Amino acid sequence: MKRIHELLENKKENSLAIQDFDNKNYSYSHLKKMSSQLGQALRNHGIKGGDKVVVVSENSAMYAACLFGLSEIDAWSVLVNARQSKTELDSIIKHSKAKCVLFTTRASQQAEDHAKNLSASTIADIDCGPIVCTPLYNQKAEKVIDDGEQVATLLYTTGTTSEPKGVMLTHNNLLFNSENSANHIGLNHNDKVLGVLPGTHIYCLASAFLPVIFAGGSIQFVPRFKPDEVLGFLREGITRFPGVPQMFASIIELLDKNNEILNAPHLRNLATGGAPLDPDVKMQIEKIFKLQLNNGYGITECSPTIAVTKNEVRRSDLSVGLPVPNVEVKIDKPNKDNIGEILVRGKNVMKGYYRDAQQTKEVITPDGYFKTGDLGYFGKDGALFVVGRSKELIIRSGFNVFPPEVEAMLTKHPSVYQAAVIGKKTKTNEDILAFILTDGEVIETELKQWLKKYLAPYKIPQHIYSVKKFPTAATGKILKHKLTTFFADILD
Repeated sequence: MKRIHELLENKKENSLAIQDFDNKNYSYSHLKKMSSQLGQALRNHGIKGGDKVVVVSENSAMYAACLFGLSEIDAWSVLVNARQSKTELDSIIKHSKAKCVLFTTRASQQAEDHAKNLSASTIADIDCGPIVCTPLYNQKAEKVIDDGEQVATLLYTTGTTSEPKGVMLTHNNLLFNSENSANHIGLNHNDKVLGVLPGTHIYCLASAFLPVIFAGGSIQFVPRFKPDEVLGFLREGITRFPGVPQMFASIIELLDKNNEILNAPHLRNLATGGAPLDPDVKMQIEKIFKLQLNNGYGITECSPTIAVTKNEVRRSDLSVGLPVPNVEVKIDKPNKDNIGEILVRGKNVMKGYYRDAQQTKEVITPDGYFKTGDLGYFGKDGALFVVGRSKELIIRSGFNVFPPEVEAMLTKHPSVYQAAVIGKKTKTNEDILAFILTDGEVIETELKQWLKKYLAPYKIPQHIYSVKKFPTAATGKILKHKLTTFFADILD
């Protein structure tokens, strides 16, 4: 295969591919037809191979048709979550040099709002909805590459509105990860994956959606995460549920609140990634679901999967497991504790950052390793442990403090549901700041005293703030770089 739309080939035509947000079902033959119709409509509109097309979307069959339809005509899909602000969207349109913008208006009020703001109109209709598109912008197309090294999608990493950083992922990148992930997990045509992670994010795109399509299974698309709705889907036949830790924490909170017991008879695979996993969340989820919560590690630039645990190998620790097959991982410049930067090499590594050759050169070594910026080490059995971002490392009184370790101890407290820890430079040191979601039954002084039982004195936060909500990405991942501005009014 040279293009991701070829994943739809050689599937049972009448077998289910997508159950949409509005409960409409689409078979593989139906999805192929809609994708081809969308591609032809864009050709008629003036889009050709090498053009960049921004897709402002939320999870839906229309999102899938856009992705595969653009692949058919050799255009690049620039995936943007509809919940992005106007400023963020404008920045991406400008940086990507997009030829036009598509919108999944039926699945998202925000997408419809963006469409109106950009003077988009309906250029055609297919079974899953109207093809809503802007007029063409005056932009040149990229050169089309006949083999799999053609760029399939351009993904912009979180928090890049002032200096956009577009990750170019090729068809080869996505096809490699789709097959690798499907085989590693053991997906088959009977599997039904819950697609509640945003499809515009690499986790859903390449670790949830494309692998189950490779396997000939189906996906239930859910545009927004609502714990009660997700529990309903899990009870109705979902076999695989990939989510971020914050989703699982919310499910625990809801079950506790309602004193409910979960019954998900077909569920056989739980997976989490995208943010550090809290040990208490892992323990509680495994008790509730009676399944291992498989911890994974991936990054957009590696399309994304690097390592993940498996049901077959039970783990009680927070390792992300062995590196997946055909992906090389090494620890660069390890310290006395064998902790160093995680480097990755394989067919999963991106083509580069769009319009930024210098930054691409800085993160990809001459021998092809991608420098993740994450710190980690290998356990005795070869499993990888990720301890945090190198940029998030806090140096307190000369000691290294890894935020995930402090967060894990905070959430061990029965009153704390979630925690986010960052450092704040002072004139002579670096303070540790913790932000927590609680049940309202604990105060800062009590928590600090409680932490002394679990952490060295230099790891105890100087300030612990109880908050009502976190600034989050569409996946639910906490945006740590926004914490100080988001909570500026309560900081000391």
